[in-house]
Amino acid sequence: MQSLLAATVAVPLLGAVAALLPAPPGLKGKSPEQAVLRHGVTVTGVVLALTVALAAGFDHDHPARMQATTDISWIPALGIRIHLGVDGVSLPLLVLTALLTFLSALYSYFKMPSGPSPKAFVALILVLEAGTLASFAVLDLMLFFLAFEMVLIPMYFLIARWGGEGRERAAWRFILYTLLGSVVMLLGLLLIGIKGGTFDMVALATDNGSGLSHTTQVIAVLAIGIGLAVKAPMWPFHSWLPDAHTAAPTVGSVLLAGVLLKMGTYGFVRIVLPIAPEGAHTFAPYLAAFAVVGIIYGSLACLALARRGAKGDLKRLIAYSSVGHMGFVLLGIATLTPTGVNGALFANIAHGLITGLLFFLVGAIKDRHGTSDLDALSGTAGAALYGRAPRLGGLLAFGAVASLGLPGLAGFWGEMLAMLGSFHPAEGLSRPAYLTYMALAGLGTLLTAAYMLIVVRRVCMGGDGEGRPGGAPALTDVQTYEFAAWTPLVALTVLAGLWPAALLGLTDPAVQQLLRGGN
Repeated sequence: MQSLLAATVAVPLLGAVAALLPAPPGLKGKSPEQAVLRHGVTVTGVVLALTVALAAGFDHDHPARMQATTDISWIPALGIRIHLGVDGVSLPLLVLTALLTFLSALYSYFKMPSGPSPKAFVALILVLEAGTLASFAVLDLMLFFLAFEMVLIPMYFLIARWGGEGRERAAWRFILYTLLGSVVMLLGLLLIGIKGGTFDMVALATDNGSGLSHTTQVIAVLAIGIGLAVKAPMWPFHSWLPDAHTAAPTVGSVLLAGVLLKMGTYGFVRIVLPIAPEGAHTFAPYLAAFAVVGIIYGSLACLALARRGAKGDLKRLIAYSSVGHMGFVLLGIATLTPTGVNGALFANIAHGLITGLLFFLVGAIKDRHGTSDLDALSGTAGAALYGRAPRLGGLLAFGAVASLGLPGLAGFWGEMLAMLGSFHPAEGLSRPAYLTYMALAGLGTLLTAAYMLIVVRRVCMGGDGEGRPGGAPALTDVQTYEFAAWTPLVALTVLAGLWPAALLGLTDPAVQQLLRGGN
């Protein structure tokens, strides 16, 4: 198990280096470009197999205990150690990251985005995977920061070099926002490490803030929270996200929404709640308020984009929907209750599955129709997917109803548990305020249903609402490689919706322990 976790983090880095080297003569095949893309599929497939083996060997009877741990001194003068471990909180995120990266590599093998050399593309995807996996596996504050920053450069180049219109501006906004947030976060992490006497996250969580004064905790949580909120993304630090998603290539949007956003919310659960509980308690009402504003704001922005004549971009709409969905995650965390935090972790996984599927679908629609403009897709010569590509239209409708939180699908449980946690927030938090937040979040679910159903009606039925408009020719329907890339996301969305205990059974004991300070 120890070797499995270490290999999970190391293999993508080694694969990135190998991708830049000349392929051995026997592996070149007919096309060097296809050889390196095949290399990406192989390496990400190996990483996925490692995470599945890690999940299979995980002691499910004790999910609160750190397992597969590695603890090696790295920089003794600063007390920084290479400390890795996995518990019920991090294991689902590791598997989700490996799955989405593999599906992205598989999709790119058949549908490589236009841009520079595939060698650089594959290497960047693998570095991005390594950084994300490391963020969920490391147990040292400084290593967490390094892994947190490691993903920025590959994502910047994926947007700037393989993105669409406005890619350079979007890439610069992404890197500037996240870097500025990270600088502030680093100050908070250093403050905790210096005042707490260690950078070890397990030891700090076990102390539960006993070695940190109230003032230190408040300052640290404010600084760390800003950095995590930018990545989450929390309103009003979200404005980099729509541009990044709109400009990014399809697989870039999938990975950005599916795994990178989760690094921010994971940091709140892993670092802020157990290590600085007094600071978390101080800022919890404000976090909840910002989360609810994000839910309403994201939904209203989507409604504005979805209306006729708004020239709304479908990728941009899905990006704004992420602001609302991640608002539910932050609301669950802000309740400081096991119910709310479990809901947040469940919503994290559900959002990764559903929004990853939606970005795959929107990318496919744009490839076929040449645009993701909603007015063009719903006009008299628009997509009308039910008539022209019925399987693609059916999958888009499925993704939409999953995103709006239909009971029986994964999106329902996270939102419901987050609102249930708001109904009974932690002791010392204002229940009337949280009841107000719960009511506003409930309104957000109604708004989500409204804009998602508008999107389905306009894109799948067309402007006249009667399927194929004016005898327009059929579009290419879902192809074999697309079925291969999308079917696991559909299946897991249904499975998590029908059997939520499979995920909650992992997270709940670990959350209970984290909220008790690791004891």
